[in-house]
Amino acid sequence: MNIKVLGGGCKSCEALLKSVKEAVANKGVHAEIEYITDMEKIMGYGVMSTPALMIDDKIVSTGKVLKARAVEKLL
Repeated sequence: MNIKVLGGGCKSCEALLKSVKEAVANKGVHAEIEYITDMEKIMGYGVMSTPALMIDDKIVSTGKVLKARAVEKLL
């Protein structure tokens, strides 16, 4: 599983990254987690609102800081 957190490095983006790491640990799944802060790359994915969450190359959330439990449901 490949998970990407897309954001500019703000507090909200960092909070989403923390939630993702917590959710992966809670579920016990093997996942590669990437934190992408390059705005050109982010726009290349078609994301206009950050933070955004991408799981296996599919955008599943934009503009929201999800709690770990919400991320778990998406995994």
